[in-house]
Amino acid sequence: MSVPNPYWLRDNCPCAECRDPRGGQKLFQIGDLPEGLAAVEAVEDATGLTVRWSDGHRSHYPAGWDAPAGPDERTEPAKRLWEAADFARGLPEADWAAYLADPEERIAVLAAVRCCGFALLRGVPAEEGRVLAVARSFGYVRETNYGELFDVRVEPDPANLAFTDRAIAPHTDNPYRDPVPTLQLLHCLRNDAEGGDSGLVDGFRAAALLRDEDPAAFELLTRTPVPFRYRDRGAELSAEKPLIGLDPRGAIREVRFNNRSTDTAALSVPAPAGPDAFYAAYRRFAAITLRPELRLDFRLAPGDCLLFDNTRLLHARTAFEPGTGHRHLQGCYADLDALSSTLAVLRRNTAALDELEALFEGEGADEYLGEAVTLAAHMLQAAVLARAAGAPPALVAAALLHDIGHFRGSGLELMAGTDNRHGATAAARLAPHFPPAVTEPVRLHVDAKRYLCATEPGYLDLLSPASVHTLALQGGPMTPDEAAAFAAHPFGADAVAVRRWDEAAKDPAAEIPAFAEFRPLLLKSMR
Repeated sequence: MSVPNPYWLRDNCPCAECRDPRGGQKLFQIGDLPEGLAAVEAVEDATGLTVRWSDGHRSHYPAGWDAPAGPDERTEPAKRLWEAADFARGLPEADWAAYLADPEERIAVLAAVRCCGFALLRGVPAEEGRVLAVARSFGYVRETNYGELFDVRVEPDPANLAFTDRAIAPHTDNPYRDPVPTLQLLHCLRNDAEGGDSGLVDGFRAAALLRDEDPAAFELLTRTPVPFRYRDRGAELSAEKPLIGLDPRGAIREVRFNNRSTDTAALSVPAPAGPDAFYAAYRRFAAITLRPELRLDFRLAPGDCLLFDNTRLLHARTAFEPGTGHRHLQGCYADLDALSSTLAVLRRNTAALDELEALFEGEGADEYLGEAVTLAAHMLQAAVLARAAGAPPALVAAALLHDIGHFRGSGLELMAGTDNRHGATAAARLAPHFPPAVTEPVRLHVDAKRYLCATEPGYLDLLSPASVHTLALQGGPMTPDEAAAFAAHPFGADAVAVRRWDEAAKDPAAEIPAFAEFRPLLLKSMR
């Protein structure tokens, strides 16, 4: 069969010679590939594409390896553009305690920020500095000249209009920075003054409306660099960027809109347009951002923390009366790349758990090596025993997953007389997703049986007939030297604990929970 451009194909070779198996980084430079590189042989089957190259290298590309990646997650095709009425049934929100306790809840919140541009966490303790903990729950704080965090309240000598009681029109923050902080958090500590409601406008929706209603104005705003500046006693900041930023394919990727910070005295409008055309387009866009149907208004209560995409959403505030009460928010900046990374890892781990759950519900219903319980019931019992013993989450996870090496038919090999090395098999399957605190006790739990049989009088008599049968296949009791080496292993004691729960988890009358009950614990235990 013919192959695509040989350099493109070879540049994407996934083998361990070409990519570090731990992180996937390439181990060669593009210039290292020889001139005239060609595919000598290419064979495609159900497993993927295998290529033998003219320089002797061999590559295997798994089926589906080159599936389209989809749109840039920062651009409009990956977003849900909205108007205020779209949230008539409620905002994307979650309880802070649930967000911390349940990774599935965290996925929903972070996905809402990615898709809708914002999410609201309720019940964050109304204590100073807590906004930093929210940011660090998914990423890193972006420190600026305002510090790690900033207070939004009336100040006697404000350096920023945000620190007054005035109404603030829809805007993005810090357009005078390059790069701009891509994520903003605002945590309400107190809000009992009259007024001071919060507002959000989807800047991508506003830009898309401008594109539909006045394509020439839209095009001009995407290619006119606008100077933004900020100065106070300790800072001089400036950046020059279009109000509407596009990706190379022409999709909206960023909105910078902050009338307070523009310095258009230095504006240079690209020919053939001039200032008249620019200001007509600018005013048209500004008018769209002020349309009532685009603005989502709500009131933050103490303990509410708003997370929003500062490259997309414009935020606003109504005026308030300081004499009627206090309004105090604390804010900080973070970045979308860390949020997206955390979300991707959570989703990757969730997919891995989906696969494990399917195994428990499928093959897990099979008999367990001649015991009176199924394989799934056995592992779930072991996890219940570990949890009841007060084991740390990683060790409960190890107890739950210790026998997954028997899945996919390998347990039959053991009972037929061949050691399937199911501990090592299980550890290898788990290693991409779990740390050594989980995988090492799993890998060593068979050796722990051999160790206990060698060092603990009477332990052999406690084994079930099936366990005695497999002991012989697995090497029998350890020699003194083997036992000493095992006892010195950093995870030897944990493996012994898993082994004890393993042997006890064979009660056909025991009540066991579903795999789903352990999902939050497993997600917390993953890499």
